[in-house]
Amino acid sequence: MSVTTQEKDLSYKVKDLSQAEWGRQEIILAEKEMPGLMALRQEYKGKKPLAGARIAGSLHMTIQTAVLIETLTELGAEVRWSSCNIFSTQDHAAAAIAKAGIPVFAWKGETEEEYWWCIEQTIFFGDKGPNMILDDGGDLTAYIHEKYPKLLSEIRGISEETTTGVKSLYKLLKKGELKVPAFNVNDSVTKSKFDNLYGCRESLADGIKRATDVMLAGKVALVCGFGDVGKGSAASLRNFGARVIVTEIDPICAL
Repeated sequence: MSVTTQEKDLSYKVKDLSQAEWGRQEIILAEKEMPGLMALRQEYKGKKPLAGARIAGSLHMTIQTAVLIETLTELGAEVRWSSCNIFSTQDHAAAAIAKAGIPVFAWKGETEEEYWWCIEQTIFFGDKGPNMILDDGGDLTAYIHEKYPKLLSEIRGISEETTTGVKSLYKLLKKGELKVPAFNVNDSVTKSKFDNLYGCRESLADGIKRATDVMLAGKVALVCGFGDVGKGSAASLRNFGARVIVTEIDPICAL
């Protein structure tokens, strides 16, 4: 990990704040498709059940994540955010969150050094650290364990939503180095089915077509692994007419 400097007075860093209005319009549209979060806002309106929570988040900075961030703040949490991937940030989403006054440090195309700098910015809330971590991939969790272990005493819990991050947590647990309760969101039914299976089935072919502008019909597609993500990916490609080949070393998944 690169050595970085935390800048306590910096409230955000995004690529282009002028994209905030575009981001806001897409957030409004996304809210219509995310009834669970909107129901939470309605049920706890004015009650602030997350008052006192200081949430450091490292998650793909997309429009949908923006809806989550604003839900957390409406429920009373103080939030600081960075992206867990150097290429996944939607700059108009980050701009909208920054314009709303929520500290966010993310832009598409970060260098590795910039990525760790952004992670660093999420950690400090004035003179305090976070008391909750919302992580994707485990980088924020690992960074605090390695560089700021003294902050772990105040952290009440970690949520981790990816297989990679969950494996890292289990490794820390096995070595006796996991100092904070952690929640494995990745293996929950709503994550494994709705995101891994149905989400991939919706998004894979769309992403390939947008990125490459090629017709999938007649192409030979190799799907390596046939878990929930593999099943969704294979279905997506097959639905667009691709000839799908699947490889799998797990005898249960291969059934």
